[in-house]
Amino acid sequence: MKKDIHPEYFENSKVKCACGADFEVGSTLKEINIEICSACHPFYTGNEKVLDTAGRVEKFKARMAAKK
Repeated sequence: MKKDIHPEYFENSKVKCACGADFEVGSTLKEINIEICSACHPFYTGNEKVLDTAGRVEKFKARMAAKK
């Protein structure tokens, strides 16, 4: 490996999620702020989170119900 071209690597980088979960990973960043993690992601938790903007979800569900 060439010297002086690689970024500094941190073994214990802090990761903070918007849900409040904190954990450590190896990274080139000292601190990482994320919006969603495995503790709050719907795929892992089984809970559906729907961010509704201007009634789009209801509109979609109404169209799907009308097709049936």
